[in-house]
Amino acid sequence: MTTIIVDYNSGNLHSAEKSFQRMAQEEDAGIVIVSSDPEAVAKADRIVLPGVGAFADCRAGLAGFDGLFEAVEDAVLSRAVPFLGICVGMQMMATRGLEHGLNTPGFDWISGEVVELTPSDPTLKIPHMGWNDLVIDVPHPVLDGIKTGDHAYFVHSYHLAASDPANRLAHCDYGGDVTAMVGRDNMIGTQFHPEKSQSTGLRLIGNFLKWTP
Repeated sequence: MTTIIVDYNSGNLHSAEKSFQRMAQEEDAGIVIVSSDPEAVAKADRIVLPGVGAFADCRAGLAGFDGLFEAVEDAVLSRAVPFLGICVGMQMMATRGLEHGLNTPGFDWISGEVVELTPSDPTLKIPHMGWNDLVIDVPHPVLDGIKTGDHAYFVHSYHLAASDPANRLAHCDYGGDVTAMVGRDNMIGTQFHPEKSQSTGLRLIGNFLKWTP
């Protein structure tokens, strides 16, 4: 089995690669490769799409690699390859991103919009940065062994407001509900960084590498 972490010059590739390789070895889940090669993506058994920075920049960066997004989309939608989006990689699963006053089309895999965080407490700083408790909304195999109250590491100023509550798997409280994880069918996304979330993140990565939708 081969897991591809998509390299389009955005994301914590080194830490993500190390965390996924560690858990692939522990779970006997094949190999993990960082690649921007559409042919490698087309043959992958699992796909991970990281993302750090602005929604529009990540969307443009991914489109800048000829055939790369098309290979990801075909694998996920046509072959039902398990997919994990991380941070902006998760946000791009939405219908659109409204960051910085722009209206940037997303993948439209999870119906909804990426909107600015607006905490009710004015003392809470933006970006939302640091550890926060997860609240599990919908049970999911990738959340096996992870419970409400477990900690995950966040760095973001926007989140995905899903149109269908059933697609929000987990949230956290930061002056109001903030989407922490979304999913449907063979695709999931985390607003938090599993590669930086210690035992909770490693558990999620291990579960993803074993997950058969």
